Amino acid sequence: MTYLSDPLQLPHGGALPNRLVLAPMTNQQSHLDGTVSEDELAWLMARADGGFGLLQTAAAYVHPAGQVWPGQLGISSDAHLPGLERLAVAIAGAGGRSSVQLHHGGVRAEKTVSGYAVVGPWDDAQTGVRAMTTAEVRQAVEDFAAAAVRAEKAGIDGIEVHGGHGYLVGQFLDASNNRREDGYGSDAEGRSRFVKEVVAAIRERTGPDFHVGLRLSVERYGLVVEDMVQLVGELMASGNIDILDLSLWDVDKLPANAPEGSRTLLEHFVDLPRHGTVLGVAGHMNSAADVQRVLDSGVDLAYIGKAAIADHAFARQAMSDPGYRAPAFPVTRDHLRSEKLSESFVSYFASNWPQLVVD
Repeated sequence: MTYLSDPLQLPHGGALPNRLVLAPMTNQQSHLDGTVSEDELAWLMARADGGFGLLQTAAAYVHPAGQVWPGQLGISSDAHLPGLERLAVAIAGAGGRSSVQLHHGGVRAEKTVSGYAVVGPWDDAQTGVRAMTTAEVRQAVEDFAAAAVRAEKAGIDGIEVHGGHGYLVGQFLDASNNRREDGYGSDAEGRSRFVKEVVAAIRERTGPDFHVGLRLSVERYGLVVEDMVQLVGELMASGNIDILDLSLWDVDKLPANAPEGSRTLLEHFVDLPRHGTVLGVAGHMNSAADVQRVLDSGVDLAYIGKAAIADHAFARQAMSDPGYRAPAFPVTRDHLRSEKLSESFVSYFASNWPQLVVD
């Protein structure tokens, strides 16, 4: 039986001290130039002190043109290194492991934030998005790899490629919109080429003590569940990823439009041969019992999001008390501030999930 407090050895890099991961969450706490702020450090360090074994940053843009939000973390330039170095040292000092989530917004990038024209896998005349040339696609692969090298140089323990939630990596996987005919679209093999090239380039360019993670959505955003099952199996067999993080919204949900009694989304993936890859999931885990049940199903890591907002010490509490449950939402703004959310994070959270915050 696997317990929340059990360490976990990754194929590359050191062991994670336990099975609880701070999920990557948009927070708009970085400086406008993408450098790490004191607010960002305070948010992450509170969770490191709170017992999380792996601390994921919010999405960090690998190229300025991929920026989506003001106050987004950046890893596109060596100017971002000093803050990342501070972050790596601080998390290691608290006994945790660090990871930067690598991100590009693609068609969801925001020109008013980045100052760059918005590009992605396809044209969209209505929004002014331009389809990337094949050369630009290949440069984007290089941007992800260069960002990972930068993270390793900063002393960060690993990265997670953001392939979920309809951003650039996920856009290439979109069966509804990606009809490219240059080998990067049109069919399941072509649509999966970009993500495979990204993780292969990162694995080739980084060392044996650096772990490579990948977050994927497996439905919505034009994704076909059967295609994603095939892709996950191929990625796990490739040896290029150490951690696969499935963002499921709810670990118990059925695939969209599936009849009652069908296999859950998670059940489509949990029994695939892993070839040493570690499997993590995110989605509505709010208690120690929720996490233990997911581990009992065969999952290796639990990615904790909103429960880690409500309680910075969720990991420590859940490991010490099997009956522990995070504070229930809605919570007050003052509660969020006490949990080391900055004013910008509080405002972002309250505006996107107003039902979770009371004034």
